[in-house]
Amino acid sequence: MSGIKKLAGQTVWYGLSSIAVKFIGYLMTPILTYSKHVQVADFGKQSLLYAAIPVLSVLFTYGFETAYFRFSSKEEHKSTIYSTAFLSIFFSTVIFSATLWYFRGALASVTGFKDIPQIAIFTILIISIDALNRIPLVKLRQEERPLKYAFVNVSGVVVMLTLVWFFVDYCPAQIQKDPGSWVGHFFDMNTNPIVYVTLANVVQSIITLLLLSKEISLVRFKFNTKLWKEMMIYALPLLIVGFGGIINETFDRLMLKAWLPGTDIFRDEQVGIYNACYKLSLLITLFVQAFRMGAEPFFFKQAEGENPQRVYARVMKLFVIVVTAMFLVVSLFLPVWSIIIDAKYRTALNIVPVLLLANIFLGVYYNLSIWFKLSNRTIAGTYITLIGTVITLAVNYFFIPRFGYIASAWATFFCYGTMMVVSYKWGQKEYPVPYLTKKMIAYLVIVVALFFIHKAITYFIHQTFFGLGLGALLLAVYVWFILLVEKKEFQKLPIIGKYIH
Repeated sequence: MSGIKKLAGQTVWYGLSSIAVKFIGYLMTPILTYSKHVQVADFGKQSLLYAAIPVLSVLFTYGFETAYFRFSSKEEHKSTIYSTAFLSIFFSTVIFSATLWYFRGALASVTGFKDIPQIAIFTILIISIDALNRIPLVKLRQEERPLKYAFVNVSGVVVMLTLVWFFVDYCPAQIQKDPGSWVGHFFDMNTNPIVYVTLANVVQSIITLLLLSKEISLVRFKFNTKLWKEMMIYALPLLIVGFGGIINETFDRLMLKAWLPGTDIFRDEQVGIYNACYKLSLLITLFVQAFRMGAEPFFFKQAEGENPQRVYARVMKLFVIVVTAMFLVVSLFLPVWSIIIDAKYRTALNIVPVLLLANIFLGVYYNLSIWFKLSNRTIAGTYITLIGTVITLAVNYFFIPRFGYIASAWATFFCYGTMMVVSYKWGQKEYPVPYLTKKMIAYLVIVVALFFIHKAITYFIHQTFFGLGLGALLLAVYVWFILLVEKKEFQKLPIIGKYIH
């Protein structure tokens, strides 16, 4: 239990920092969607840009984060693994960055900013600097230092958000009020606001690098060639997993832009609307990301103990309990969550519950994936991810022309759902874990049923406050039910147990 308690505590801190690392766009959403100076089409283009960045980031880090966790637990590697991993990423980043610089025109075309070359330059800087930050950040996670990890990332994101607000809202307002304002010396009203958004992201990446200077100073010119080869053999299948995962996670924006009928402006607007509503599933996506950051090193360390499968099963059950409750918190209170985005983006709110369930499936998959990471069968993860990728591409290709972003939402649902089922079936044959499968499925079915009960009743009674009150009642019923069924489990948790008798 102490290990699970520690994992829970680390997940909280990783949750704070994951806002900066993976879902920084969520915090920019209110600023950009409510701004008078950012058009819906521009927000759509910005979504395309931030869909392309993670794809290239996977190439720049080529699975070395997970490989670091896998090999750092061995005593003979502890003196050289950090320097070996960092130097590998450093030299490959130099090569990849030079290549990307040469093809920066193609990058600008893909993201829709061909007429704004500064954005391609800033994007290359963001990807390159973030790649250099990865191994020092992984070192903090492996050493179980979530406070420093959170401080580094949250500091960077605070600066970025401040700069985005400054450039997108404050500077235009000052110039409109006073054309001779001091901000006119460096701010141009005719410049696309997304240029300033990417500039703010560059500053955030640099600040993160500076805050990690102590960890970077620990790098020595000790390159263990034998260890590097072993890490590459382990990590290369994960590169394909990473590519497939990013395609499943972000390519729907690019596919919407490519396969949706209509004018360029219309397609950019649809991408912007879809991306804004996608971000309303942030409660679950942030938790899943935070959990993954804390769970990966935790799972590898548990593998060295006795009967780790039992621990994995308990963690999975607690995870499902938390995310099903989060599903209700978001889906039953959508009118509240929708305040995050401006009214003109709310036409796609009906896809939010689908995306919430999809991200629950993704979180369960992350739990299940431990079997092929522990057994050094990372190629299995490649196959599973490729299956998901095929589903993503096929559903989007055939249904986007008719159903638009609704097809993209359901593609995400079927992709992650299939990956979850395949990983479970395969993993139970190779590395059996006593998951309480029937109970967890029951919890998912119950929350979906509660959602439809709420939807059916509010269909006839349209009052917002009634809907929120009914949502609170149904959420309370589910929490009461869980506490009743899992009473013994929660009694073991120090924070909750003292209130349950």
